[in-house]
Amino acid sequence: MAATVYIALGSNLGDRRDFLDRALADLRGRPGVEVTRVSSVYETAPVGGPAGQEPYLNAVAELRTTLAPAAVLQLLLDVESRLGRVRAERDGPRTIDLDLLLYDDVVRDDTKLMLPHPRLHQRLFVLQPLAEIAPGLIHPLLKRTIADLLGDLLQLRPFGVSPGRELTGLRALVTGSTSGIGLAVALELASAGADVIVHGRRSLEAAEETASQVRGAGGRSAVLLADLRDRAECQRLADNAWEVWKGLDVCVNNAGTDTLTGEAASWPFERKLQELLAVDVTATMLLSRAVGRRMKESGGGVVINMGWDQADVGMESDSGELFAAAKGAVMAFSKSLALSLAPEVRVHCLAPGWIRTSWGHKASEAWQDRVMRETPLRRWGLPEDVAATARWLASPAARYLTGQVIRVNGGAVR
Repeated sequence: MAATVYIALGSNLGDRRDFLDRALADLRGRPGVEVTRVSSVYETAPVGGPAGQEPYLNAVAELRTTLAPAAVLQLLLDVESRLGRVRAERDGPRTIDLDLLLYDDVVRDDTKLMLPHPRLHQRLFVLQPLAEIAPGLIHPLLKRTIADLLGDLLQLRPFGVSPGRELTGLRALVTGSTSGIGLAVALELASAGADVIVHGRRSLEAAEETASQVRGAGGRSAVLLADLRDRAECQRLADNAWEVWKGLDVCVNNAGTDTLTGEAASWPFERKLQELLAVDVTATMLLSRAVGRRMKESGGGVVINMGWDQADVGMESDSGELFAAAKGAVMAFSKSLALSLAPEVRVHCLAPGWIRTSWGHKASEAWQDRVMRETPLRRWGLPEDVAATARWLASPAARYLTGQVIRVNGGAVR
């Protein structure tokens, strides 16, 4: 099972930003490690050490890893060594400094490793970037959120909702949230303060793992399993999700059939079509209507569905024909549902482009080249890119938008 880890990065020698970037690139290339989010970079004065040091650049990164705590620490030391870190004097200048701050909610105190980092809550250059990416994270010893600890240190806290917690108090359901885009959306909504119901088809273990990460971000979480190929299961999911916290404010219909990888890749065209119509189209429509009508009766809410950026322009091959038909239907339906549920409920459809999910990781060199060629921003999209857009659409900042299809595709026009 993967753990969520937070590390601090700092540099005050040479090309400081380059050292931070190189450290992150090294971590991204290591087996068993995924860099899931990175804070902004902050410039700070040195704390302790010899006089006359140059200012530091500092950041915090969130990792998902299958490595044990001791192995993570050794990995950080190895990256430091590869980037020329020399320990000549205590708190002296350095090319790169990597500190292990938190490893899930593990508490450990021995001569080799202390978790959480003993000075985490005392260092502004750690708390500020950490609060940017995980404000609701609970310190496992102090039992306070990172946002609260930052407020204590600054002696300054917002009146009302904390910055970065714009979804506080909202109740969300994210279908298909045990992996890929759905997982990223669940965690993004949680980091913004929402309580999130995690949905999976059959793996209780995977759903519970996502729920644990949601709780780690400071929100409540619940788990519901349902096979959305079954129309009765769709209705049951809608009913049960509404009952968990006596209502829903956000519903993200992300669940879809993967016909590109695994056993499903070898299915005949007709079976792929049947599965896509059942899950991607019918389940999305039934859940949107069931939840959306209740939202309208209760006075408000946001429904977000999942389309595809090439559905209305077309793409060659069986997959292109299948996904264009299924996702094109979802995109058209979402616009009509927005009219039906307005003004109380806002409805949108995200249309991701080339997103590096399980298929993208294994795609051939020819496909990798095609992605770069067709994407003006010259990179694969990430599940987190889609999640960030979902977060914004669910927030008050998007209160004057409804019925929109938002293409999250790096600017691709084909």
